[in-house]
Order: sequence, then structure tokens, then C-alpha cells
Amino acid sequence: MIPSDHFVKFYNEIFKYLDRRGGDALDRYYARVADRQAYFTLEAFKRDGLKGMYDYWERIRIEENCDMTHEYDDTCYHSRMNTCPSLSKVLDNDAEPCGRYCDHCPGWVGRVIAMADHFMVYDLVGRETPQCAFWVFRDKSLAEAKYAELVALRGEDLVRKNW
Repeated sequence: MIPSDHFVKFYNEIFKYLDRRGGDALDRYYARVADRQAYFTLEAFKRDGLKGMYDYWERIRIEENCDMTHEYDDTCYHSRMNTCPSLSKVLDNDAEPCGRYCDHCPGWVGRVIAMADHFMVYDLVGRETPQCAFWVFRDKSLAEAKYAELVALRGEDLVRKNW
């Protein structure tokens, strides 16, 4: 098994390579990852909705020892990565981080959540800041309001949506 210190650095180099190929090569890669992740997550996300999302990321929080907080209620699932272990490892490297490294999470997460008929808003916070947060809503109007709030705060480059 490859240690996480190595595979996140490998991801970084793959992301840079694909990004240099131009256009949507990196986005196509994220779409393929989403297809694979849907195999493990989509049924629970559709069946259990926001609770299914909470359960999935609770398991990830424990297994990957992530410094994250998350919660859900009837209208929203919210997750905050207080310290992203992935970007932290990339930044602790002698190689330049890919400018779109942080797009990989919303790149696959947003697609799978859309497949489950939910609306995601993802706040990247900063491209070299190992923190992020995302919200998932059943109601598109709530997602649109959160998106507008975050774009006003961060700008369009740091906020992603899945619709």
C-alpha cells in the first residue's frame, strides 16, 4: 500500500500534467473519479440523503484521522475541513502545488451529489490554504443563496457549485 504522503504528491503531479494538457482534461479526470466514487456512495446518498452523506464522511473522518467537523439537519449537510491533510502534505513538498489541486474534491463530490439529486456549494477558502467547507441542500434555492453569499465573500474562483 502506498503511504498517503506519497500518493498526494503523486496526485499533485498528475493534476499538473493534466492541467497542462489544457481545457477540460483535468475536469474529465475528476468526472472519472466521480464515477468510481459513485459506486461506493451513490446508493446511500440517494436512499439516506443528508444523513447518508454525514455517515459517509464520518467514516472518512475516522479512517483518515481528518481534522474536520460536520453536521446535518433536515435541510443541509455541512462539512468543514479545518486542516486538509491532502493539501497540507502537498504544501510540505519541494514541488510546486498544482494551481487547481483543491478542485479535486468538489470535482468528484459535486458530481456524485448531483447524481443523488442534491445541490452542493463548495468553498475552497484559498488555493494554498489547507481548509475548505461545503454545504449540501435538498432545496436548490437554499443552495443558490449560499452560493451568492460565498461568491460575495470569496469570489467565483474559490466557490464551486454542482448545478
